[in-house]
Amino acid sequence: MDTINDLIHRSLWEDYDDVSEFPSKTPLLAHYTSIQNFDYIVEGEEIWFSNPLNMNDLDELVFGMNQGAAEFRGNEALIEACGSEKVFGQLLHYFDHYFNQFDENHVLDTYISCFSLHDKDDFDGVLSMWRGYGANGDGVAFVIDTKQIEPNEKSPLILSSVKYVTKESRLEWIKHKIHSLAELLKEQEKSDEVLNAIAWYWIERLKVFSLFTKHIGFKEEKEWRFVYLNDKDPEGHFASMFGYNITEKGVEPKLKLKLSQIPGMNAPLTVDGLIDRIILGPTVSSELSMRSVRRMLQIKGKLELSNKVFASTIPYRP
Repeated sequence: MDTINDLIHRSLWEDYDDVSEFPSKTPLLAHYTSIQNFDYIVEGEEIWFSNPLNMNDLDELVFGMNQGAAEFRGNEALIEACGSEKVFGQLLHYFDHYFNQFDENHVLDTYISCFSLHDKDDFDGVLSMWRGYGANGDGVAFVIDTKQIEPNEKSPLILSSVKYVTKESRLEWIKHKIHSLAELLKEQEKSDEVLNAIAWYWIERLKVFSLFTKHIGFKEEKEWRFVYLNDKDPEGHFASMFGYNITEKGVEPKLKLKLSQIPGMNAPLTVDGLIDRIILGPTVSSELSMRSVRRMLQIKGKLELSNKVFASTIPYRP
């Protein structure tokens, strides 16, 4: 027999298509960055994650969480399902607790690393991605093979594709999910256990929705994201990897994910094994640049990586 937790989880996640997500799908993913950042990544054998509050994705996270909270607090169907102001007040008590807990204790240590779906026959990269994220063509795109990553359901790291939707669609999704919770609550005893479960599961679903949806105008990026959720790491296995980077924006917090130190892996990851290819941007794709990057990798002892360097042939000169 299904528990209340089972019922709530099913209601909130019924639209999630795990067949099209990792680990059912293990695509090639490209990360566009500057040559300097790539040097840091190879040197440290690590993938860098950024806090979404310091990225262009700020609006996505804040919008989703705030709209999801506002609708939950004022949804007429949910109020009616509670049956009384006292019960609804208790539901909001639990919800505000979990919302504030995330806001105060975890949002600053929520990190994401952004990649773009990459075709196996593509050795050039995508021009719009070079312009937007690859130092306007002066950078590199390193392509990882997600087949090399062991799935771990207990990990605070999530890998999933980004869904591109309109503002109106996001609001409609939020209303629909809260309405489904209201329909479920109608049939349940209004116990503290039930109310607490509804509040907790809604926050958890809303976090994932907010972090993995983006405005439809960005759909050509075909983005996939690694997300680190600090509240899913209560023992602090990743805390030693918290760091920073100094940019034109100032000091930015980073999660510098040490590939060899990811918990739960039967065999440690390496940049040599994870990276499928390295593509030099179209404005630095000369033969001299190719040789220079290969030499850099050889000096670092990355002989396998040095054989994976290619030059974009896109005829782009800014």
